[in-house]
Amino acid sequence: MLTSSEYIKQSLGLHLFYDRIMMEHAFFLATSLPPKNQMLIDQANMYRMQYNMLLADTVSLSNGVVSPGVLQSGEVVTPYTRNAELLTQYYTGVAIDTAITQAEEQLAGGAGTNENPILLQQAEMLNMRAMQITAPFLQFHYFILCNVLNCRLFTSNYPMLIRNIMWEGQFYQEMLDRLQRRQEMESGRRAMEVAAFWNDIMGGHAKFLRGLFDPTEEKLIETANRFGIRFDALVAEATAAMDAAEMREKVLRESAKATVAIRDFKAAGTAGILDCEIRSILIPLAADHILREANYYLRILGA
Repeated sequence: MLTSSEYIKQSLGLHLFYDRIMMEHAFFLATSLPPKNQMLIDQANMYRMQYNMLLADTVSLSNGVVSPGVLQSGEVVTPYTRNAELLTQYYTGVAIDTAITQAEEQLAGGAGTNENPILLQQAEMLNMRAMQITAPFLQFHYFILCNVLNCRLFTSNYPMLIRNIMWEGQFYQEMLDRLQRRQEMESGRRAMEVAAFWNDIMGGHAKFLRGLFDPTEEKLIETANRFGIRFDALVAEATAAMDAAEMREKVLRESAKATVAIRDFKAAGTAGILDCEIRSILIPLAADHILREANYYLRILGA
């Protein structure tokens, strides 16, 4: 069972990563819809603002408290995040609150324990607010996906992308529930479930990239395709290891190796898109977004 100090640190760390991810998911949904769907665009932007406020409140509580490893991992912000936001704002005309990114860049980690009862209550409230926002936001994803699949709605997002960001929201919801029950970090079979999930997400990223690079970027497309195949195999291996304890260490080691490789590929791709050296239809913020997700996965793998 988590101590109060561990609960606070893990709660703040989870929000620093996931509230930004969810905020950006809402942005991607809103900007992918045609103008005729203004009501859905407004709804997506409402969720974006709610996660924006949640993230801002988290940042205000995190300085000197959150685990240094979270801040050093590149899951909260990367060297590219602020420029990706500014360029995305320029391309789309949609305002992005870059002040939060600047505040996150200044955060310092806390090495010691913190049993502050007020901070404990604030962390509990953050978790409760996140759960209240995330449940209807997941229903919103499901509504959009069902309408896209039934040809009642057009979006520039792949249906698989909508499904994957919905799964990520469900994973966030599960993590919040585990925190509220003060459960320890994943191990054993649960660790394999997490590995299978994130290997699937990494493979999905590779497949999205494969379809978002310009057709002239043949080497990048080939590399992305190889990553997709590799992570599909790792999903199968992690699934098999759920009931085979002797396989787990090998799966985690191979997952980490593959994730380091795709992280480096994403970092190079993000830099190339920001510098106008790569031809693609990938929005800059989405490139940085999937880089941060790889960094997060590497931290929970212990790599």
